[in-house]
Amino acid sequence: MSSNTYDHIVIGGGTAGCLLANRLSADPSRRVLLIEAGGRDDYLWINIPVGYLYCIGNPRTDWLYKTEPDAGLNGRSLRYPRGRVLGGCSSINGMIYMRGQARDYEQWATLTGAEHWRWDQCLPYFKRHEDHWKGENAFHAAPGFDPKGQRAGGEWRVEKQRLSWEILDAFAQAAQQAGVPATEDFNRGSNEGVGYFEVNQRSGFRWNSAKAFLRPAFARPNLQVWLGATVQRLLLEPQADGGLRAVGVEIIPEQGGEPVQARCTTEMVLTAGAIGTPAILQRSGLGPAQTLQALGINVQQDLPSVGANLQDHLQIRSVYQVSGVKTLNTMAHSLWGKAMMGLEYALKRSGPLSMAPSQLGAFTRSSPQQPHPNVQYHVQPLSLDAFGEPLHRFNAFTASVCNLNPSSRGRVDIASADPKAAPAIRPNYLSTAEDRQVAADSLRLTRRIVSQSALARYQPQEIKPGVQYQSDDDLARLAGDIGTTIFHPVGTCKMGRDDDPTAVVDAQLRFKSVAGLRIADASVMPLITSGNTNSPVLMLAEKAAEWMLQTPLARG
Repeated sequence: MSSNTYDHIVIGGGTAGCLLANRLSADPSRRVLLIEAGGRDDYLWINIPVGYLYCIGNPRTDWLYKTEPDAGLNGRSLRYPRGRVLGGCSSINGMIYMRGQARDYEQWATLTGAEHWRWDQCLPYFKRHEDHWKGENAFHAAPGFDPKGQRAGGEWRVEKQRLSWEILDAFAQAAQQAGVPATEDFNRGSNEGVGYFEVNQRSGFRWNSAKAFLRPAFARPNLQVWLGATVQRLLLEPQADGGLRAVGVEIIPEQGGEPVQARCTTEMVLTAGAIGTPAILQRSGLGPAQTLQALGINVQQDLPSVGANLQDHLQIRSVYQVSGVKTLNTMAHSLWGKAMMGLEYALKRSGPLSMAPSQLGAFTRSSPQQPHPNVQYHVQPLSLDAFGEPLHRFNAFTASVCNLNPSSRGRVDIASADPKAAPAIRPNYLSTAEDRQVAADSLRLTRRIVSQSALARYQPQEIKPGVQYQSDDDLARLAGDIGTTIFHPVGTCKMGRDDDPTAVVDAQLRFKSVAGLRIADASVMPLITSGNTNSPVLMLAEKAAEWMLQTPLARG
């Protein structure tokens, strides 16, 4: 398209942005622009599942953020990966397909006053893009084929993992002995149970949102994609009623040169994620006035809620050394083991190279007093001191447990008007007594599972945090020492009722104080979902696309 004027501008080519670009451009009368700061998703290690090890911490695919030193983590700062590539975090994440719990969406409906956020009203939007290995049933969808033999719908592939581990099977049996029921499906509204995660892969390759949604739309003449394009700010114009309208964006090209503007006639949508979206808004003068003034940014609206309400899942990693069973630790330190892993993947697309970062999952209660499953396990047949460090040279497994519904709240604020400067990310982990108690209870629960007879033959020995720590205070402090993010930031531009002064968007994801602008990413979640957050973002994007397509075109 020769013009820089579009009906819709999608800001962020990640999980939600790729779906929205597909859905909006499916109407040939709508001119759509998708803007992504990163590049194409053609990097080898994006496609190979275990390649997340080479994508996180890599400037080709990751924004390389870090949190501010956190009191709840005893002063530590954490690496905070966010995807900087087509597909966004779906190009570097753990590939786990997880919707959360039905009660999550019932709470969203209560907080927004909108029935369309209830579980039974969200389920069809999960199914709308799903291509599930089990096929069609009450909870899942398969795409089928149209009369010409072409795939019809169902772009988001969900498959079984292509591996199993003796030590993980034993952990699952131990969890059942400790009272956690077995499950074959975490995605029916109640995810209580233990079993292997389903993953977003196709035939042993990572399946990201760029492959699923954007590639089928690339050839459409009404869709344009700008890569290497960092958004400096939104273009805002005053309206006759005294309000503001979003009418475009200002872009900083990766190759340098003068800023470029793109104009929007109908409606823009921010899909830059829980970190990127509030940063763009704040650079545009929409945020806490004191912060913006200190950075020399002209305040368009004083909105303290932009960047607030940050929630994340903090995982607490317990490591157990075992004997009499193989784990990835010793396989990866053997040349023969590496060769066999590579050969298995080359021939079968299975084995360790097809692994998601976590293979076995469990959802249960951290204590009998909890009314619903409030913790999630990610269990792995490996161990290391910290992400990015070498695997230990002894056989071991890691049982990571996270509080699904943390009461701690943080915030995100820009630290510079420069769009390429990292924002200040302050999660405030373990800042409430409730979260510290769940952390202590979770570590005790892990010990109870590992003490069951199903694991006894492997003689598990607690290496981390260590059996010498027993009291609530000890365990809560240790959680701060060993806890790390599981990469699920949400909530920094939350949706809510019209009379909620802390809500940034309304129940249809429209920016409450700026016309012509929606947000459709994890930042709008008022409460974090009870599980991995990638697929709930796709559901949000499906709803946003439907609402945007109902908006009449407004061309001069």
